[in-house]
Amino acid sequence: MESPTKEPLMRRPGPLRATFSALCANLVGIGLARFAYSPLIPALVNEGWFEASAAAYLGAANLAGYLAGALSARFLAHRFGAATALRAMPALIAVSFLVCAQPQPFIWFFVWRFLSGMAGGVIMVLAATLALPHVPESRRGLAGGLIFMGVGLGAVISAALLPPLLARGLPFTWITLGVICTGFTLAAWNGWPDDKVPASAGAAPVPRDPRLRALMLVYGLNAFGLVPHMVFLADYVARGLSQGIERGALVWLLFGLGASIGPVVLGRLGDRFGFGVTLRGALVAQAVVVALTSTTSEVGWLALAGFIMGGFCPGVVPVALGRVRELLPGDHAGQRAAWSRTTAAFALGQAGGAYGLAWLFSQGGGYGPLFLAGAAALVLGLVVELAVRPRRSEASEPA
Repeated sequence: MESPTKEPLMRRPGPLRATFSALCANLVGIGLARFAYSPLIPALVNEGWFEASAAAYLGAANLAGYLAGALSARFLAHRFGAATALRAMPALIAVSFLVCAQPQPFIWFFVWRFLSGMAGGVIMVLAATLALPHVPESRRGLAGGLIFMGVGLGAVISAALLPPLLARGLPFTWITLGVICTGFTLAAWNGWPDDKVPASAGAAPVPRDPRLRALMLVYGLNAFGLVPHMVFLADYVARGLSQGIERGALVWLLFGLGASIGPVVLGRLGDRFGFGVTLRGALVAQAVVVALTSTTSEVGWLALAGFIMGGFCPGVVPVALGRVRELLPGDHAGQRAAWSRTTAAFALGQAGGAYGLAWLFSQGGGYGPLFLAGAAALVLGLVVELAVRPRRSEASEPA
């Protein structure tokens, strides 16, 4: 009696169900796999699991894995199907937390942080592009914002839970995060639509358009500019300013709250003013905030900056995706191919920034130069974006 109604729902979930699954995947793949680690750094150092520089390199390992995932996502979708890949990757992240629940050599943590980052990269490329075609065109901007809001929700969950979890020890914390990832993985499991075009998605070339190439460079530079707040902010407050893990987690909570609303706000701004214009405004605002962060040790300002940059961290993702759709209207295969390459550029900027800034930090220069480097990357991205002349009034064209 029930099977005739359940089977179609499993094969063809509605737009809301598909959006929810993509939100859960981003919550696990980025919100927890990446952002739960940043407030863990002070505890890892204080408990003697790793030196500060090694803990920073482990954060960079996740970003290097993200690059690998972004590059391999289309192959995995072509080989196994996007829905299958999107079920496997969050499960891999859950395992990565569980197997790091005891002190282990650096290489053990490095491999699992790399794998969790790889899974996040696959999720970033595939989740939205699988779910959004099943959403009515008029609601795709909002749906994209909701999907990437999962990143911020994961950061909020980790920031809110980590202080009481850490009070019970690092092993308990890692295990609990793994269990939470498992729960969201199961919540998303039956909500993925069937992917009808894995072969064409894997074979489609990236369209040759200088504006797309410029977007990839700008997106990569924007990623570099996000790294100081994304990796070092909580540690700066907790250890650099001697405010303690609880204050660092509070600042990180504000970062997560910003990340929860940023994608929706910026997605709607893109719908209203055009994604090219929104991208330029975002670059200006980020450059100002990151530059000012390098000049102060006032915790109140750092909390505000964390909230703002938290909004931009996942918020630039629907903006960049919308920009791809602006440049390739109606070409869904081209959009998926271009988005995969654009995500890889973002991952390369993050990984390069993370390793470069981790090295800079290991030289003993403190936190200020890290934020200055991030601001410089954002300014350079703005210069590149302004140097590419838009065609006609494309900024006002619908995505």
